[in-house]
Amino acid sequence: SKGEIILVDDKVELMRKLGKKQMMLQLQTPLEHIPPALAGYQLELASDGNELIYTFDAHGERTGIVALLKDLNDAAIAFKDLHTTQSSLEDIFVSLVKEEQ
Repeated sequence: SKGEIILVDDKVELMRKLGKKQMMLQLQTPLEHIPPALAGYQLELASDGNELIYTFDAHGERTGIVALLKDLNDAAIAFKDLHTTQSSLEDIFVSLVKEEQ
C-alpha cells in the first residue's frame, strides 16, 4: 500500500472539523417509517424501528436538537431514552482513508 499524507492538523482541530456527533433516541413504540414532517432532519431509522439516529455538527451554531425534540413531540413520537456519541480519531482516520480510495 502507498502511504500518503492527505491531511496535517492538530488532533483537536481534526475532531472539530471532521468529527460528527449522533443522538440516538430509543423509541417507546417502533416506527415503520420516518414521518414526512421529520424529513428535514435526515434521520436514520434502525432496521427494527426502535431507534432514531440524528447526526449533527456539535460545533455548529444550531444543532437542531431543540427543534427536533419539539417536532417529535408534535408528531406524538415518544422516546424512553437517548444518548449521544462522538466520532473518535480512529473513525475520522478510517473515513479519510475510505474517501481516498
